[in-house]
Amino acid sequence: MFTLAHLSDPHLPMPRAPLGQLLNKRATGYYNWWRHRVHVHVPEALAGIVADIKARAPDHIALTGDLVNVALPQEFRRAADWLAGFEPPDRLTIVPGNHDVYVSVPWDESLGLWGAYMAGDGESSAPGLDAFPIVRRRGPVVLIGLSTGVPKPPFFATGDLGSSQIARAERLLAETGREGLCRIVLIHHPPLFGQSRFKRLTDTAAFQAMIRRVGCEAVLHGHNHLSEIARIAGPTGPVPVLGVTSASAAPDSKYGRARYHLIRIDRHEGGWRLDVELRALSADGRGCEPDGKLVFQSGAHASTVN
Repeated sequence: MFTLAHLSDPHLPMPRAPLGQLLNKRATGYYNWWRHRVHVHVPEALAGIVADIKARAPDHIALTGDLVNVALPQEFRRAADWLAGFEPPDRLTIVPGNHDVYVSVPWDESLGLWGAYMAGDGESSAPGLDAFPIVRRRGPVVLIGLSTGVPKPPFFATGDLGSSQIARAERLLAETGREGLCRIVLIHHPPLFGQSRFKRLTDTAAFQAMIRRVGCEAVLHGHNHLSEIARIAGPTGPVPVLGVTSASAAPDSKYGRARYHLIRIDRHEGGWRLDVELRALSADGRGCEPDGKLVFQSGAHASTVN
């Protein structure tokens, strides 16, 4: 059995910024943070989530974006320090979110500081967003990481994959499927229809068409700050699409208390079984407690286990 912890959208505390750094899209996001979001995303909740993940000692950890808020250079440096205290790069895989590319910042001053966490097999660091999709094989599991992060105009939080990245992802999913690996796709924006036009993945149709052709065992995403379940069609049956609550959500926030998902992956009757335990921040904030379970099997519908 292989265990994978999935968390997302930690939105680490944002430092104060000089006016010169706010003469662009950052201005609205910066104002929104200090007026509202600073009370929604709290470091105490995130600390409880991290402590519980460490106590559970999963085989690997997936973080599906939005470590920062308005892409200040000092935010990326703080996030790099936080990551160093969390887990080493070989045990933690990151894909970027829209807030991580809120505005254009040179790679070596921004996401490049976390490049080792976004490096594919055989690489020491991701050289840029063009490196996506990334591939990380871990035991019987392969993580296929996609980037939907593209700087957008004010008030837009949409994501793009682009035809080239989708084509490369299709080849990788086909190859790793032939290898008999359990294929887990990591993406920030939910690849689903019915999302807000201000927050959606713009090429959802192309992504879903690709999954219909080659399939995968699960898609993990963040962005909506909610633990949610959906399915999209695959060549042998529905593919589960799992979103997770923000890892820093305050207990009294509109998203409810912070959560992460602990996924146990095992071979089952010629396919794969994924047992998903939702773990929510406990009342004392020092760890987590079970908050529901889900079971998914290759080629079968998901079922809820009480």
